[in-house]
Amino acid sequence: MNDPTFKNNQRMEHDARGTHSAPLDSLPPSGAPRSESRRKFLGNVRGVALAAATAGAIGLEPLLGSSYSLARADRDHGESKGDERAEEDAEIRIEAAKAERKVSIPPHTTNGDEERYADKCGTYTKALLQDGPGRVNLNAYESFKDALHSGNPADFENIIMGGARKLTDPQAGMAFDLEGTDSRQFGNSPCPRNQETVVVVPPAPALASVAYGTELIEMYWASLLRDVPFTEYPSNPVAAQAAHELSGLHEYAGPRSNGQVTPDLLFRGAFPGETIGPYISQFFITPTFLGQQPITQKQVTYEENVDYLTDPTSWALIQNGGSTGLQNQIEEQLHFEHSGRDLAAWTHVDVLYQAYFVAYLVLNSIGAPVNPGSMYIHSKTQVGFATFGGPQFAGMLGEVACRALERSWYQKWFVHRRHRPESGGGIVELIKTGKGSSINGSLHNNVLNSQALQSSFDKYRTYLLSQAFPEGAPTHPSYPTGHGVVAGACITILKFFFDGDFVIPDPLVPTEDGLSLVPYTGSDRNQLTVNGELNKLAHNVSFGHGIHAGIHWRSDTDVSMVLGEATAISILQDQAQTFNEKFTVHFTKLDGTTATISNQ
Repeated sequence: MNDPTFKNNQRMEHDARGTHSAPLDSLPPSGAPRSESRRKFLGNVRGVALAAATAGAIGLEPLLGSSYSLARADRDHGESKGDERAEEDAEIRIEAAKAERKVSIPPHTTNGDEERYADKCGTYTKALLQDGPGRVNLNAYESFKDALHSGNPADFENIIMGGARKLTDPQAGMAFDLEGTDSRQFGNSPCPRNQETVVVVPPAPALASVAYGTELIEMYWASLLRDVPFTEYPSNPVAAQAAHELSGLHEYAGPRSNGQVTPDLLFRGAFPGETIGPYISQFFITPTFLGQQPITQKQVTYEENVDYLTDPTSWALIQNGGSTGLQNQIEEQLHFEHSGRDLAAWTHVDVLYQAYFVAYLVLNSIGAPVNPGSMYIHSKTQVGFATFGGPQFAGMLGEVACRALERSWYQKWFVHRRHRPESGGGIVELIKTGKGSSINGSLHNNVLNSQALQSSFDKYRTYLLSQAFPEGAPTHPSYPTGHGVVAGACITILKFFFDGDFVIPDPLVPTEDGLSLVPYTGSDRNQLTVNGELNKLAHNVSFGHGIHAGIHWRSDTDVSMVLGEATAISILQDQAQTFNEKFTVHFTKLDGTTATISNQ
């Protein structure tokens, strides 16, 4: 079979007992025979031979649970020692809580749009009762604010809604946690306790600002390039126009080369490593295994050139919480991630930490070593398992994802209430069609006079921002984004456990039709590191759900990733005090500086 992804599987044999790769259990001894089908698939995974990526069965002591073992347990761990253990446990919890309480409460600064515009046109109001395009019913809005102010579950049931669609879990923003820094302790300031020297959650760009207009221009260009393969950007005329216009916008926050936005840099993140190699992260396309189950990383995607909410009637219906009755059209063939629509489709129904769990599996498959700070690297007698081993690696991803979402949901509902890009497109439509006087807000001329807007109008004959999903955005505010905060938290966990400087072997890139993978042969092919590809993966996912789908702003993701990172660091710092093992682990944060987690 002449597939360029097939590799010699002798080169990457890894024994789980090796001290320089992530420890897994239930692996066959090095060189043990493997089934032909598995060997064939492993050729597609660059010849790697790790057999399992999650916890398997472990042997239990034969007498466990017997009267003998219980009696022995009583002798070895009597009541007095049990009391000592319970007291020590309580002390650890109390000291962690005291340390977290010392984190100062930062200012929670908004962009001022909610106070600035009496009709709330610059604020999230989707699914609340609307009086007209871009105008929420003010009584409905007050019922919404009453619930947020009181926190009473009954008041949330009295919010005046416009249709059948419901708000997405606003009370999650009020949840407390037993580990990590509380949601209220992140805001418009750095967070030194959690090793963040940058502002964690600054105010979002205001409606009439240059920055807001710039972000909306980028959204229009992304909607026009939704079906163009990323590998075609350098030669695509629309991508060239987008890069040229964004290059001239001082407020554009994406990466540049020699001061210019080039087509291959469009819609990329600006954290370390993200401008190296293909647009799509290696963790998003590399085949791997879930235990004995092969994962090709091909996915279901949606048909090209089918966009939504480009007519005022359906747009207004969706803002009011209604439904058009339309559904995304499924493409017959499975694809590797290779376009904006693919990324949007993937994030439409993903489990929020899914990409990072699969990245964990890929890290095992390619033999990525664990973080050099792992205490088990040099142990002569032990490997990690429940602590500093595969089960903890995998379990922590789901744990921090949930905790990070709660931090984001507080900011979304109780602080910023930033509206979605589809609302921005609605305001553009009102202004450009002579109905701008019906709302209080206005937009900067940079977007109203942009080439992006004109090109979008030429395609759709409307000024509304096209959407990848028939329902448009979810029913929760835009800033910060859930996908982004989970991304920041989960990649931080993977950086903590794995060696971020490890270079990805034999990188791949999807073909232009997205149906297969070929070797990546760019001059920077030997520069793709674990950390860089994790940063890239986080933006792939969050921009896929945001910029490419049309439902989130660039700043939603950039801020969210930092908030997620800070959340994960706070949890790791609390958990560090619970381990018997002594360790000091360093890893590189999003800003390029080093974080340290230690209990020594």
